[in-house]
Amino acid sequence: MASLSSGNDDVFQSLRSKSNVAEEDARQKHSQELADKVHLQSQLRLQELVNQNTTLPLTVSSVHVLGAPNTRAGFLKRVVEPLLGANHDRPYTLSELIRATSHRAQKLSAFDIFWPNISIDLARPAQSDPSSSPTDVDVYLGVQEKGKIQLKTGTDLGNAEGSAYGNLLWRNIFGGAESLNVNASLGTRTRSAYQAAFDTPILSEPFRRWEVGGVQSTTQKAWASHEEGLRGGWTKLKWASGNNSRHEVAYNGYWRQVTGLAANASPTVRDEAGDSVKSSLSHVWITDSRDNPPIPSSGYYLKTLSELAGWGPLKGDVAFWKSEVETQSAVPIPIPGLEGNSGASFTMGLRAGLLYPLALGSNPHPEASHINDRFQLGGPTDVRGFRLSGLGPRDGSDAVGGDVYAAGSANLLLPLPRLGAEKPFRFQAFINGGRLLALERPQKTGPVNSNDVRQSVSNAITELGNGLPSMSAGVGLIFAHPVARFELNFSLPLALRKGEEGRKGLQLGIGINFL
Repeated sequence: MASLSSGNDDVFQSLRSKSNVAEEDARQKHSQELADKVHLQSQLRLQELVNQNTTLPLTVSSVHVLGAPNTRAGFLKRVVEPLLGANHDRPYTLSELIRATSHRAQKLSAFDIFWPNISIDLARPAQSDPSSSPTDVDVYLGVQEKGKIQLKTGTDLGNAEGSAYGNLLWRNIFGGAESLNVNASLGTRTRSAYQAAFDTPILSEPFRRWEVGGVQSTTQKAWASHEEGLRGGWTKLKWASGNNSRHEVAYNGYWRQVTGLAANASPTVRDEAGDSVKSSLSHVWITDSRDNPPIPSSGYYLKTLSELAGWGPLKGDVAFWKSEVETQSAVPIPIPGLEGNSGASFTMGLRAGLLYPLALGSNPHPEASHINDRFQLGGPTDVRGFRLSGLGPRDGSDAVGGDVYAAGSANLLLPLPRLGAEKPFRFQAFINGGRLLALERPQKTGPVNSNDVRQSVSNAITELGNGLPSMSAGVGLIFAHPVARFELNFSLPLALRKGEEGRKGLQLGIGINFL
Protein backbone atom coordinates (compact mmCIF):
# COMPACT_ATOMS: atom_id res chain seq x y z
CA MET A 1 0.00 0.00 0.00
CA ALA A 2 1.46 3.31 -1.09
CA SER A 3 1.34 6.18 1.40
CA LEU A 4 3.32 9.33 2.16
CA SER A 5 4.88 9.39 5.60
CA SER A 6 4.18 12.47 7.68
CA GLY A 7 7.87 12.69 8.48
CA ASN A 8 8.60 13.62 4.90
CA ASP A 9 5.91 16.32 4.60
CA ASP A 10 8.38 19.17 5.14
CA VAL A 11 10.72 17.75 2.50
CA PHE A 12 7.86 17.38 0.03
CA GLN A 13 6.72 20.95 0.65
CA SER A 14 10.16 22.45 0.07
CA LEU A 15 10.78 20.54 -3.14
CA ARG A 16 7.39 21.39 -4.59
CA SER A 17 8.04 25.13 -4.49
CA LYS A 18 8.64 26.49 -8.00
CA SER A 19 9.89 29.87 -9.11
CA ASN A 20 8.57 31.89 -12.01
CA VAL A 21 6.24 29.10 -13.06
CA ALA A 22 3.49 31.48 -14.16
CA GLU A 23 5.84 33.54 -16.34
CA GLU A 24 7.34 30.49 -17.96
CA ASP A 25 3.92 28.96 -18.64
CA ALA A 26 2.66 32.20 -20.19
CA ARG A 27 5.72 32.49 -22.43
CA GLN A 28 5.46 28.91 -23.60
CA LYS A 29 1.72 29.28 -24.18
CA HIS A 30 2.25 32.39 -26.33
CA SER A 31 5.00 30.67 -28.35
CA GLN A 32 2.84 27.63 -28.88
CA GLU A 33 -0.13 29.75 -30.03
CA LEU A 34 2.06 31.46 -32.63
CA ALA A 35 3.43 28.12 -33.81
CA ASP A 36 -0.09 26.69 -34.07
CA LYS A 37 -1.22 29.67 -36.16
CA VAL A 38 1.70 29.35 -38.59
CA HIS A 39 1.14 25.59 -38.78
CA LEU A 40 -2.57 26.05 -39.60
CA GLN A 41 -1.83 28.56 -42.37
CA SER A 42 0.79 26.21 -43.81
CA GLN A 43 -1.62 23.28 -43.79
CA LEU A 44 -4.31 25.30 -45.54
CA ARG A 45 -1.87 26.28 -48.31
CA LEU A 46 -0.78 22.67 -48.70
CA GLN A 47 -4.36 21.44 -48.85
CA GLU A 48 -5.14 23.93 -51.60
CA LEU A 49 -2.10 22.80 -53.59
CA VAL A 50 -3.02 19.15 -53.18
CA ASN A 51 -6.57 19.72 -54.35
CA GLN A 52 -5.38 21.51 -57.49
CA ASN A 53 -2.33 19.40 -58.39
CA THR A 54 -2.76 15.92 -56.93
CA THR A 55 -0.89 14.03 -59.66
CA LEU A 56 1.60 16.74 -60.62
CA PRO A 57 5.09 15.16 -61.03
CA LEU A 58 7.65 16.78 -58.73
CA THR A 59 11.33 16.37 -57.88
CA VAL A 60 12.89 17.85 -54.74
CA SER A 61 15.91 20.01 -55.51
CA SER A 62 16.62 21.16 -51.94
CA VAL A 63 15.36 20.83 -48.38
CA HIS A 64 15.69 23.60 -45.79
CA VAL A 65 15.04 23.37 -42.05
CA LEU A 66 14.28 26.83 -40.70
CA GLY A 67 14.37 27.90 -37.05
CA ALA A 68 17.02 25.48 -35.76
CA PRO A 69 20.11 27.61 -35.01
CA ASN A 70 21.30 25.32 -32.19
CA THR A 71 21.05 22.08 -34.16
CA ARG A 72 23.91 20.79 -36.31
CA ALA A 73 23.44 20.94 -40.07
CA GLY A 74 24.96 17.49 -40.51
CA PHE A 75 22.49 16.01 -38.01
CA LEU A 76 19.52 17.56 -39.86
CA LYS A 77 20.90 16.50 -43.24
CA ARG A 78 20.66 12.82 -42.30
CA VAL A 79 16.99 13.27 -41.43
CA VAL A 80 15.81 15.16 -44.53
CA GLU A 81 18.24 13.91 -47.22
CA PRO A 82 16.00 10.98 -48.29
CA LEU A 83 13.53 13.55 -49.71
CA LEU A 84 15.93 14.78 -52.38
CA GLY A 85 15.23 13.79 -55.99
CA ALA A 86 18.71 12.30 -56.30
CA ASN A 87 17.72 9.73 -53.65
CA HIS A 88 14.37 8.87 -55.25
CA ASP A 89 14.08 6.63 -58.30
CA ARG A 90 11.16 8.52 -59.90
CA PRO A 91 9.35 11.86 -59.54
CA TYR A 92 6.89 12.27 -56.69
CA THR A 93 3.26 13.09 -57.14
CA LEU A 94 2.28 16.06 -54.98
CA SER A 95 0.34 13.88 -52.56
CA GLU A 96 3.30 11.48 -52.26
CA LEU A 97 5.71 14.34 -51.59
CA ILE A 98 3.50 15.75 -48.85
CA ARG A 99 3.23 12.33 -47.20
CA ALA A 100 7.00 11.83 -47.39
CA THR A 101 7.68 15.34 -46.05
CA SER A 102 5.16 14.83 -43.22
CA HIS A 103 7.01 11.63 -42.29
CA ARG A 104 10.27 13.59 -42.04
CA ALA A 105 8.52 16.24 -39.91
CA GLN A 106 7.24 13.53 -37.57
CA LYS A 107 10.76 12.17 -37.31
CA LEU A 108 12.06 15.61 -36.32
CA SER A 109 9.33 15.88 -33.67
CA ALA A 110 10.31 12.49 -32.22
CA PHE A 111 13.70 13.86 -31.10
CA ASP A 112 11.90 16.02 -28.49
CA ILE A 113 14.03 19.08 -29.25
CA PHE A 114 11.38 20.87 -31.35
CA TRP A 115 7.88 21.96 -30.46
CA PRO A 116 5.04 20.04 -32.18
CA ASN A 117 3.27 21.31 -35.30
CA ILE A 118 6.25 21.63 -37.62
CA SER A 119 5.22 23.67 -40.66
CA ILE A 120 5.75 22.44 -44.23
CA ASP A 121 6.05 24.68 -47.28
CA LEU A 122 6.77 23.89 -50.94
CA ALA A 123 8.14 26.51 -53.33
CA ARG A 124 9.47 26.64 -56.89
CA PRO A 125 13.20 27.40 -57.23
CA ALA A 126 14.23 30.81 -58.52
CA GLN A 127 13.73 31.10 -62.30
CA SER A 128 17.27 32.42 -62.61
CA ASP A 129 18.73 29.10 -61.47
CA PRO A 130 19.95 27.37 -64.67
CA SER A 131 20.21 23.98 -62.96
CA SER A 132 16.51 23.80 -62.07
CA SER A 133 13.95 21.83 -64.06
CA PRO A 134 10.19 22.45 -64.49
CA THR A 135 9.41 19.71 -61.97
CA ASP A 136 11.76 20.97 -59.24
CA VAL A 137 10.47 22.21 -55.87
CA ASP A 138 12.20 23.34 -52.70
CA VAL A 139 10.92 21.97 -49.38
CA TYR A 140 10.92 24.16 -46.26
CA LEU A 141 10.38 22.73 -42.76
CA GLY A 142 9.72 25.38 -40.13
CA VAL A 143 10.63 24.33 -36.60
CA GLN A 144 10.84 25.98 -33.19
CA GLU A 145 13.45 24.65 -30.81
CA LYS A 146 12.54 23.83 -27.23
CA GLY A 147 14.55 25.43 -24.44
CA LYS A 148 17.86 23.73 -23.69
CA ILE A 149 17.39 23.63 -19.91
CA GLN A 150 14.28 22.38 -18.12
CA LEU A 151 14.01 22.28 -14.32
CA LYS A 152 11.18 20.54 -12.49
CA THR A 153 10.34 19.74 -8.90
CA GLY A 154 7.34 17.87 -7.60
CA THR A 155 6.04 14.67 -6.10
CA ASP A 156 5.66 11.18 -7.53
CA LEU A 157 3.23 8.52 -6.40
CA GLY A 158 3.59 5.05 -7.82
CA ASN A 159 4.22 1.35 -7.25
CA ALA A 160 3.53 1.55 -3.51
CA GLU A 161 5.82 4.51 -2.91
CA GLY A 162 5.64 8.29 -2.61
CA SER A 163 8.59 10.55 -3.33
CA ALA A 164 9.57 14.16 -3.87
CA TYR A 165 11.99 14.92 -6.68
CA GLY A 166 14.02 17.52 -8.49
CA ASN A 167 14.88 17.02 -12.14
CA LEU A 168 17.23 18.76 -14.58
CA LEU A 169 16.93 18.06 -18.31
CA TRP A 170 19.57 19.50 -20.68
CA ARG A 171 18.43 19.09 -24.28
CA ASN A 172 20.35 19.16 -27.54
CA ILE A 173 23.70 19.48 -25.78
CA PHE A 174 25.94 19.19 -28.85
CA GLY A 175 23.34 20.00 -31.51
CA GLY A 176 22.45 16.38 -32.28
CA ALA A 177 19.45 15.77 -29.97
CA GLU A 178 21.67 14.58 -27.12
CA SER A 179 20.26 14.94 -23.61
CA LEU A 180 21.44 14.80 -20.01
CA ASN A 181 18.84 13.92 -17.40
CA VAL A 182 19.77 14.41 -13.72
CA ASN A 183 17.30 13.39 -11.03
CA ALA A 184 17.36 13.56 -7.22
CA SER A 185 14.55 12.22 -5.05
CA LEU A 186 13.59 11.51 -1.45
CA GLY A 187 10.86 8.99 -0.73
CA THR A 188 8.99 6.83 1.70
CA ARG A 189 10.73 3.63 0.55
CA THR A 190 13.59 4.89 -1.58
CA ARG A 191 15.01 7.19 1.08
CA SER A 192 17.34 8.91 -1.36
CA ALA A 193 18.20 8.41 -5.01
CA TYR A 194 20.53 10.32 -7.31
CA GLN A 195 20.67 9.42 -10.97
CA ALA A 196 22.19 10.87 -14.14
CA ALA A 197 21.79 9.56 -17.69
CA PHE A 198 23.24 10.76 -21.00
CA ASP A 199 21.27 9.79 -24.09
CA THR A 200 22.00 10.31 -27.79
CA PRO A 201 20.41 9.14 -31.06
CA ILE A 202 22.43 6.88 -33.34
CA LEU A 203 22.87 8.13 -36.94
CA SER A 204 20.07 10.70 -36.52
CA GLU A 205 17.46 8.02 -35.81
CA PRO A 206 15.04 9.04 -33.02
CA PHE A 207 14.10 5.45 -32.19
CA ARG A 208 17.66 4.13 -32.17
CA ARG A 209 19.53 5.48 -29.17
CA TRP A 210 22.49 4.89 -26.86
CA GLU A 211 22.38 5.68 -23.16
CA VAL A 212 24.92 5.65 -20.35
CA GLY A 213 24.10 6.46 -16.75
CA GLY A 214 24.84 6.05 -13.06
CA VAL A 215 22.82 5.80 -9.86
CA GLN A 216 23.25 5.93 -6.10
CA SER A 217 20.29 5.09 -3.88
CA THR A 218 19.22 3.87 -0.45
CA THR A 219 15.97 1.91 -0.25
CA GLN A 220 14.17 0.80 2.87
CA LYS A 221 12.86 -2.76 2.57
CA ALA A 222 10.72 -3.00 5.67
CA TRP A 223 9.20 -6.33 4.58
CA ALA A 224 12.68 -7.86 4.99
CA SER A 225 14.02 -5.77 7.91
CA HIS A 226 16.90 -4.05 6.07
CA GLU A 227 17.98 -1.24 3.80
CA GLU A 228 19.64 -1.73 0.44
CA GLY A 229 22.35 0.62 -0.75
CA LEU A 230 22.97 0.69 -4.49
CA ARG A 231 25.80 2.26 -6.46
CA GLY A 232 26.60 1.60 -10.07
CA GLY A 233 25.90 2.33 -13.67
CA TRP A 234 24.72 1.01 -17.00
CA THR A 235 25.05 1.44 -20.71
CA LYS A 236 22.31 0.40 -23.09
CA LEU A 237 21.20 0.39 -26.72
CA LYS A 238 17.53 1.13 -27.37
CA TRP A 239 15.64 0.73 -30.62
CA ALA A 240 12.14 0.29 -31.97
CA SER A 241 10.96 -2.32 -34.44
CA GLY A 242 7.67 -3.01 -36.18
CA ASN A 243 4.33 -3.73 -34.49
CA ASN A 244 4.85 -1.19 -31.68
CA SER A 245 7.83 -3.12 -30.32
CA ARG A 246 10.77 -1.73 -28.34
CA HIS A 247 14.07 -3.35 -27.40
CA GLU A 248 16.80 -2.57 -24.88
CA VAL A 249 20.13 -4.37 -24.57
CA ALA A 250 22.19 -3.27 -21.57
CA TYR A 251 25.27 -3.92 -19.49
CA ASN A 252 24.71 -3.29 -15.76
CA GLY A 253 27.28 -3.07 -12.98
CA TYR A 254 26.07 -2.53 -9.38
CA TRP A 255 27.56 -2.65 -5.92
CA ARG A 256 24.76 -3.62 -3.49
CA GLN A 257 24.78 -3.43 0.30
CA VAL A 258 22.34 -5.13 2.65
CA THR A 259 22.65 -2.88 5.68
CA GLY A 260 20.64 -1.09 8.38
CA LEU A 261 19.24 -4.34 9.76
CA ALA A 262 16.33 -4.06 12.17
CA ALA A 263 16.69 -5.48 15.67
CA ASN A 264 14.27 -8.30 14.84
CA ALA A 265 15.85 -9.17 11.46
CA SER A 266 15.64 -12.87 10.72
CA PRO A 267 18.68 -15.21 10.47
CA THR A 268 18.23 -15.37 6.68
CA VAL A 269 18.53 -11.60 6.34
CA ARG A 270 21.45 -11.44 8.77
CA ASP A 271 23.31 -14.14 6.82
CA GLU A 272 23.02 -12.03 3.66
CA ALA A 273 24.08 -8.73 5.25
CA GLY A 274 27.06 -7.09 3.61
CA ASP A 275 28.22 -6.35 0.08
CA SER A 276 27.68 -8.00 -3.27
CA VAL A 277 28.60 -7.01 -6.83
CA LYS A 278 26.38 -7.75 -9.81
CA SER A 279 27.76 -7.58 -13.35
CA SER A 280 25.14 -8.51 -15.94
CA LEU A 281 23.84 -8.30 -19.48
CA SER A 282 20.10 -7.80 -19.97
CA HIS A 283 17.53 -7.58 -22.74
CA VAL A 284 14.02 -6.10 -22.52
CA TRP A 285 11.40 -6.47 -25.23
CA ILE A 286 8.03 -4.68 -25.07
CA THR A 287 5.15 -4.67 -27.52
CA ASP A 288 1.98 -2.75 -26.73
CA SER A 289 -1.18 -2.38 -28.83
CA ARG A 290 -3.59 -1.32 -26.06
CA ASP A 291 -5.84 1.59 -26.94
CA ASN A 292 -5.53 3.15 -23.47
CA PRO A 293 -2.84 1.46 -21.30
CA PRO A 294 -4.15 2.60 -17.87
CA ILE A 295 -7.72 1.43 -18.58
CA PRO A 296 -7.59 -0.61 -21.80
CA SER A 297 -10.69 -1.74 -23.65
CA SER A 298 -8.86 -3.52 -26.49
CA GLY A 299 -5.39 -4.68 -27.47
CA TYR A 300 -2.58 -6.53 -25.76
CA TYR A 301 0.67 -5.88 -23.91
CA LEU A 302 3.70 -8.17 -23.71
CA LYS A 303 7.01 -7.62 -21.94
CA THR A 304 9.94 -9.99 -21.52
CA LEU A 305 13.05 -9.44 -19.42
CA SER A 306 16.15 -11.63 -19.60
CA GLU A 307 19.30 -11.10 -17.50
CA LEU A 308 22.57 -13.03 -17.34
CA ALA A 309 24.84 -12.22 -14.38
CA GLY A 310 28.31 -13.40 -13.35
CA TRP A 311 28.84 -15.80 -16.25
CA GLY A 312 32.28 -16.07 -17.84
CA PRO A 313 33.94 -12.65 -18.28
CA LEU A 314 31.09 -10.82 -16.52
CA LYS A 315 32.66 -11.60 -13.11
CA GLY A 316 31.03 -10.06 -10.02
CA ASP A 317 30.14 -12.28 -7.07
CA VAL A 318 26.61 -13.40 -8.06
CA ALA A 319 25.79 -15.66 -11.01
CA PHE A 320 22.33 -16.44 -12.36
CA TRP A 321 19.97 -16.43 -15.31
CA LYS A 322 16.81 -14.43 -14.65
CA SER A 323 13.78 -14.33 -16.90
CA GLU A 324 10.39 -12.66 -16.53
CA VAL A 325 7.34 -12.34 -18.74
CA GLU A 326 4.35 -10.06 -18.28
CA THR A 327 1.28 -9.95 -20.49
CA GLN A 328 -2.14 -8.31 -20.51
CA SER A 329 -4.99 -8.51 -22.98
CA ALA A 330 -8.27 -6.61 -23.13
CA VAL A 331 -11.49 -7.20 -25.05
CA PRO A 332 -14.37 -4.69 -25.28
CA ILE A 333 -17.82 -5.57 -23.96
CA PRO A 334 -20.67 -4.07 -26.00
CA ILE A 335 -23.56 -2.57 -24.04
CA PRO A 336 -26.98 -2.76 -25.73
CA GLY A 337 -28.20 0.66 -26.80
CA LEU A 338 -24.73 2.24 -26.89
CA GLU A 339 -22.85 2.75 -30.16
CA GLY A 340 -19.08 2.75 -30.40
CA ASN A 341 -16.83 2.21 -27.41
CA SER A 342 -18.95 1.43 -24.37
CA GLY A 343 -16.02 1.77 -21.96
CA ALA A 344 -16.74 -1.72 -20.59
CA SER A 345 -14.00 -4.30 -20.99
CA PHE A 346 -12.65 -7.57 -19.68
CA THR A 347 -8.91 -7.76 -19.06
CA MET A 348 -6.63 -10.63 -18.14
CA GLY A 349 -3.06 -10.36 -16.93
CA LEU A 350 -0.27 -12.84 -16.29
CA ARG A 351 3.21 -12.51 -14.80
CA ALA A 352 5.80 -15.22 -14.31
CA GLY A 353 9.49 -15.37 -13.50
CA LEU A 354 12.40 -17.74 -12.94
CA LEU A 355 15.79 -17.17 -11.30
CA TYR A 356 18.21 -19.98 -12.21
CA PRO A 357 21.45 -20.13 -10.18
CA LEU A 358 24.68 -20.57 -12.16
CA ALA A 359 28.26 -21.40 -11.27
CA LEU A 360 30.44 -18.34 -10.71
CA GLY A 361 33.73 -18.16 -12.58
CA SER A 362 35.87 -21.26 -12.23
CA ASN A 363 33.78 -22.59 -9.31
CA PRO A 364 31.83 -25.61 -10.66
CA HIS A 365 29.18 -25.40 -7.93
CA PRO A 366 26.19 -23.03 -8.33
CA GLU A 367 25.39 -20.88 -5.31
CA ALA A 368 21.99 -20.06 -3.86
CA SER A 369 20.38 -16.80 -4.98
CA HIS A 370 20.76 -13.58 -2.98
CA ILE A 371 17.92 -11.66 -1.39
CA ASN A 372 18.80 -8.67 -3.63
CA ASP A 373 17.95 -10.70 -6.73
CA ARG A 374 14.98 -12.83 -5.67
CA PHE A 375 11.39 -12.02 -6.63
CA GLN A 376 8.82 -10.47 -4.29
CA LEU A 377 5.05 -10.87 -4.77
CA GLY A 378 1.95 -9.36 -3.22
CA GLY A 379 0.60 -5.86 -2.83
CA PRO A 380 -1.82 -3.38 -4.37
CA THR A 381 -0.17 -3.30 -7.82
CA ASP A 382 0.17 -7.05 -8.42
CA VAL A 383 -1.76 -9.57 -6.28
CA ARG A 384 -4.35 -7.34 -4.62
CA GLY A 385 -5.75 -8.40 -1.25
CA PHE A 386 -2.28 -9.16 0.15
CA ARG A 387 0.22 -7.01 1.98
CA LEU A 388 3.30 -5.76 0.21
CA SER A 389 5.51 -8.84 -0.38
CA GLY A 390 2.88 -10.82 1.50
CA LEU A 391 3.20 -13.99 -0.60
CA GLY A 392 5.98 -16.53 -0.70
CA PRO A 393 8.76 -17.79 1.60
CA ARG A 394 9.26 -16.15 4.98
CA ASP A 395 11.69 -16.37 7.84
CA GLY A 396 9.86 -15.12 10.89
CA SER A 397 8.31 -11.78 9.95
CA ASP A 398 10.64 -11.25 6.97
CA ALA A 399 9.63 -11.87 3.35
CA VAL A 400 12.85 -13.33 1.96
CA GLY A 401 11.66 -13.73 -1.64
CA GLY A 402 11.55 -16.63 -4.06
CA ASP A 403 13.11 -17.97 -7.24
CA VAL A 404 10.01 -19.01 -9.19
CA TYR A 405 6.64 -17.27 -9.36
CA ALA A 406 3.44 -17.02 -11.35
CA ALA A 407 0.52 -14.64 -10.86
CA GLY A 408 -2.66 -13.89 -12.79
CA SER A 409 -5.64 -11.58 -12.65
CA ALA A 410 -9.04 -11.24 -14.32
CA ASN A 411 -10.72 -7.82 -14.20
CA LEU A 412 -14.08 -6.49 -15.31
CA LEU A 413 -14.00 -2.72 -15.97
CA LEU A 414 -17.22 -0.67 -16.26
CA PRO A 415 -17.71 3.08 -16.79
CA LEU A 416 -19.39 4.93 -13.96
CA PRO A 417 -23.04 5.95 -14.47
CA ARG A 418 -23.53 9.53 -15.72
CA LEU A 419 -19.82 9.85 -16.57
CA GLY A 420 -19.46 7.62 -19.62
CA ALA A 421 -16.54 5.98 -21.37
CA GLU A 422 -14.67 9.23 -22.08
CA LYS A 423 -13.99 9.97 -18.41
CA PRO A 424 -10.91 8.37 -16.73
CA PHE A 425 -13.00 6.61 -14.07
CA ARG A 426 -13.91 2.92 -13.94
CA PHE A 427 -15.58 0.51 -11.56
CA GLN A 428 -13.73 -2.80 -11.38
CA ALA A 429 -14.41 -6.27 -10.10
CA PHE A 430 -11.43 -8.59 -9.91
CA ILE A 431 -10.11 -11.95 -8.87
CA ASN A 432 -6.37 -12.52 -8.72
CA GLY A 433 -3.87 -14.95 -7.31
CA GLY A 434 -0.33 -16.23 -7.45
CA ARG A 435 2.43 -18.33 -5.94
CA LEU A 436 6.05 -17.56 -5.11
CA LEU A 437 8.45 -20.40 -4.32
CA ALA A 438 12.09 -20.80 -3.37
CA LEU A 439 14.32 -23.51 -4.79
CA GLU A 440 14.76 -26.28 -2.26
CA ARG A 441 18.26 -27.42 -1.43
CA PRO A 442 18.80 -31.14 -2.12
CA GLN A 443 18.80 -33.40 0.92
CA LYS A 444 22.45 -34.30 0.78
CA THR A 445 25.76 -33.29 2.24
CA GLY A 446 28.37 -31.46 0.21
CA PRO A 447 28.13 -28.74 -2.43
CA VAL A 448 25.32 -28.43 -4.95
CA ASN A 449 26.00 -29.29 -8.60
CA SER A 450 24.26 -28.33 -11.85
CA ASN A 451 22.08 -31.46 -11.86
CA ASP A 452 20.84 -30.61 -8.36
CA VAL A 453 19.86 -27.11 -9.48
CA ARG A 454 18.10 -28.47 -12.56
CA GLN A 455 16.08 -30.88 -10.44
CA SER A 456 15.20 -28.15 -7.90
CA VAL A 457 13.94 -25.86 -10.67
CA SER A 458 11.86 -28.68 -12.16
CA ASN A 459 10.35 -29.46 -8.76
CA ALA A 460 9.52 -25.80 -8.10
CA ILE A 461 7.80 -25.35 -11.46
CA THR A 462 5.78 -28.53 -10.84
CA GLU A 463 4.82 -27.26 -7.37
CA LEU A 464 3.42 -24.04 -8.87
CA GLY A 465 0.51 -26.05 -10.22
CA ASN A 466 0.01 -28.12 -7.08
CA GLY A 467 -3.25 -26.98 -5.53
CA LEU A 468 -4.93 -23.61 -5.66
CA PRO A 469 -2.82 -20.45 -5.72
CA SER A 470 -3.14 -17.87 -2.98
CA MET A 471 -6.19 -15.89 -4.13
CA SER A 472 -8.32 -12.85 -3.40
CA ALA A 473 -11.28 -11.10 -4.97
CA GLY A 474 -12.79 -7.66 -4.66
CA VAL A 475 -14.31 -4.54 -6.16
CA GLY A 476 -13.01 -1.02 -6.45
CA LEU A 477 -12.72 2.31 -8.24
CA ILE A 478 -10.03 3.28 -10.75
CA PHE A 479 -8.88 6.77 -11.69
CA ALA A 480 -6.52 6.91 -14.66
CA HIS A 481 -4.43 10.05 -14.14
CA PRO A 482 -1.98 10.96 -16.94
CA VAL A 483 1.02 10.11 -14.74
CA ALA A 484 -0.30 7.12 -12.76
CA ARG A 485 -3.25 4.84 -12.15
CA PHE A 486 -5.04 5.10 -8.81
CA GLU A 487 -7.06 2.22 -7.37
CA LEU A 488 -9.14 2.06 -4.20
CA ASN A 489 -10.27 -1.53 -3.69
CA PHE A 490 -12.14 -3.57 -1.14
CA SER A 491 -10.42 -6.96 -1.13
CA LEU A 492 -11.22 -10.29 0.45
CA PRO A 493 -8.52 -13.02 0.61
CA LEU A 494 -9.96 -16.37 -0.49
CA ALA A 495 -6.97 -18.72 -0.10
CA LEU A 496 -3.73 -18.23 1.84
CA ARG A 497 -0.83 -20.43 2.76
CA LYS A 498 0.83 -20.63 6.13
CA GLY A 499 2.78 -17.48 6.93
CA GLU A 500 1.37 -15.40 4.07
CA GLU A 501 -0.17 -12.02 4.91
CA GLY A 502 -3.54 -11.20 3.42
CA ARG A 503 -5.28 -7.85 3.71
CA LYS A 504 -9.04 -7.80 4.13
CA GLY A 505 -10.69 -4.42 3.58
CA LEU A 506 -9.70 -1.24 1.76
CA GLN A 507 -6.41 -1.09 -0.10
CA LEU A 508 -5.00 1.86 -2.04
CA GLY A 509 -2.82 1.21 -5.08
CA ILE A 510 -0.87 3.85 -7.01
CA GLY A 511 1.39 2.88 -9.87
CA ILE A 512 2.13 2.52 -13.55
CA ASN A 513 1.89 -1.24 -14.09
CA PHE A 514 -0.92 -3.24 -12.53
CA LEU A 515 -1.61 -6.96 -12.83
